[in-house]
Amino acid sequence: MNGAAASAGAAIEVEGLTKRFGGRAVVDDFSIRVPPGTIFGFLGPNGSGKTTTIRLICGLLRADGGRGTCLGHDIMTESARIKARIGYMTQAFSLYADLTVRENLDFMARLHRVPRPREAVERALALHDLKGRANQLAGELSGGWKQHLALAAAAIHEPDLLLLDEPTAGIDPKTRRDFWDHIRELADNGVTVLVSTHYMDEAVQCDRIAFIAWGKKLIDAPTGEVAARVGLTTWRVEGDDLHALQRDLSGRPGIDQIARFGDSLRVSGRDAGALAAAIAPLRDDGRHRWRQVETGLEDAFIFLMAGVEDNFR
Repeated sequence: MNGAAASAGAAIEVEGLTKRFGGRAVVDDFSIRVPPGTIFGFLGPNGSGKTTTIRLICGLLRADGGRGTCLGHDIMTESARIKARIGYMTQAFSLYADLTVRENLDFMARLHRVPRPREAVERALALHDLKGRANQLAGELSGGWKQHLALAAAAIHEPDLLLLDEPTAGIDPKTRRDFWDHIRELADNGVTVLVSTHYMDEAVQCDRIAFIAWGKKLIDAPTGEVAARVGLTTWRVEGDDLHALQRDLSGRPGIDQIARFGDSLRVSGRDAGALAAAIAPLRDDGRHRWRQVETGLEDAFIFLMAGVEDNFR
């Protein structure tokens, strides 16, 4: 691993990045600072500009405006140097289905000119629990094992920066947890990880999150602080006929958001006192159970998204 990525300071620092397609800003005045070894999530709806933003940050796409550095290199003038130190795992499986797991890893090691590629392949097989599947065709792997292989291939040249595009979409919870254990191990060893996602269970694995909607950054904070910074108070409601209750609550002053989560409603507001006054007439009706709860990441996400206009339409 190159020492620059693990040194003090920022692995990534960009300011005012802008990108336009067809006269429309798909990334609009984006700034961010990412310390080395951080798992940084870009959370937003599909088509909101997350992947484009990441590509600009890493010099994989040239910005129309702004400036910055990635791994100590200028994103506008030194993109080739940045690319050599990046591993990229796409959302869709992009390795060779008719090659074995070992053959795919060997191909990637030689593509990246890794010294002693056979040793690198053996290390990757062990690190990603793939030894027992080394001679299996990649196309015959389950979805979860394909993701393990894709991660091993992206990291085989020991990059300083990993780009992951919705890395655990469509895989089961146990495999997802194992996958994130590998990501965390890489980060603990100094690798900086950028994750593009719209899944909450991926976002909560990140150290920091930037919420992005239609090219704009709405908030950038440590994951555990996002909900508090949004400033919502939230009540959880359980009981019968929640649909009717939701109709009764809608539009009352002090209630800024009502969201259905399975067998409960989550009722949120920016003013705790006004929210309490709005729900007071219904809390004692005996039909529902009310409990004030901690505002969650998904509550914050829904609230922020509701306040932003889709300028891509």
